[in-house]
Amino acid sequence: MEMIPMTGAGYATLETELKQRQQIERPRIIEQIAEARSHGDLSENAEYHAAKEAQSLNEGRIADLEDKIARADIIDVSKLSGDTIKFGATVTLIDEDTEKKQVWQIVGEPEADAKNGRISIASPLARALVGKQKGAQVEVVTPGGAKAYEVLKVEWR
Repeated sequence: MEMIPMTGAGYATLETELKQRQQIERPRIIEQIAEARSHGDLSENAEYHAAKEAQSLNEGRIADLEDKIARADIIDVSKLSGDTIKFGATVTLIDEDTEKKQVWQIVGEPEADAKNGRISIASPLARALVGKQKGAQVEVVTPGGAKAYEVLKVEWR
């Protein structure tokens, strides 16, 4: 079984979503199915089919969450240190073309969320950064073309 590295916060987020889907969504959907069933003929009952579809999606996500939680390798980022970028590091970059600063934390795939500054360890940017140190120049090939960055800071938080 291949373990999935993740931070403690990422693990807690998965557990919270799993509990919500099991204890709130699952009973709500079952109730919708029962309500739709009471309306009679199921073959042309759009509410019933929509509720069954929602049930299928919810159960699929529950199975996915249970799998990720079972394979979680929780890494305590607060115990990490050093100048070399690796899993858990928060890295401040400057885009060499636009001079725009970006801050990213390198996390596990299940907790990656670019809008909140968390990128997957498997992403092209993270792969380019791992092993580098402050002051390093990094080039990353993106769908929009090659981007060049300079590493300004490496932190553990």
